[in-house]
Amino acid sequence: MGADVLVYDGLALSRHSLTALLEQRPDIRVVGSADSIYAALEFAELNRPDVVIVSFDGRDEETVDVAEKIAILPEVRTLLVATACVRPVVRRVFAGEIDGMVRRSVPPERLFEAVHLVHRGERAFDTELAVAAVANGDCPLTPRQLSVLDRLDRGDTVEEIAARLSLSEGTVRNYISTVVVNLGARNRIDALRTARRNEWI
Repeated sequence: MGADVLVYDGLALSRHSLTALLEQRPDIRVVGSADSIYAALEFAELNRPDVVIVSFDGRDEETVDVAEKIAILPEVRTLLVATACVRPVVRRVFAGEIDGMVRRSVPPERLFEAVHLVHRGERAFDTELAVAAVANGDCPLTPRQLSVLDRLDRGDTVEEIAARLSLSEGTVRNYISTVVVNLGARNRIDALRTARRNEWI
């Protein structure tokens, strides 16, 4: 049984290329494409495609927020195709309602396989992503410390981080200080640089 697919990608050339690639398959029918994640959500609510492919840079939390809303629609499955796969996003996706996540660099056959897996109601995660979701590897930070560091990397103030993560401002400052010490960094800027280099955030 073929899969009806909606493609979202904010970049026109990338969106058209992905659509053309999928349309080469007789068992995949592209029923729409969207240049806005909110347009993708609206299309999915109205038309209920079998699979919504969300192609993005892998770091945009707002895109993941909307993808999660798509994922809970009845009869709609969601597959993320990401350029960068940072651990906080991978963990969030792996633990939530989204059905799969693959790197944008995978061979076409792997993408087609992922589409069909999620269409059948299974989950589709690259092995490397699954490992990243359940383990810190050599990261010396806790998930909560990583969350604070990730928000700091996005430019949030201590006050904004406290509000978003339901923490006191003093607790946020303590987390930041502990992160700096645990990473052997000179300051928070150096800690952010280390975390980015290791793709912990």
